[in-house]
Amino acid sequence: MVKSRTYRLLLRKEKEGNYTVLVPSLPGCITWGENVDHAIEMAKEAIEAYVEVLKEEGEPIPDDSETFEYSLQLSA
Repeated sequence: MVKSRTYRLLLRKEKEGNYTVLVPSLPGCITWGENVDHAIEMAKEAIEAYVEVLKEEGEPIPDDSETFEYSLQLSA
């Protein structure tokens, strides 16, 4: 049985119009896409590859299943 894992993605729109994607729980897992959908697709591939390497090396596999995120907007 395959364990389900949750990963938080941070997408940042670049000046060129592409999106950079960071996966905070997997250090160094960074990719990009031409638009949001493509960026998410690329992130999925990057996460799968990253996790596969962790498995091969017998390392623990972190995820964001216990992470809660809030945004707080403050007036300056």
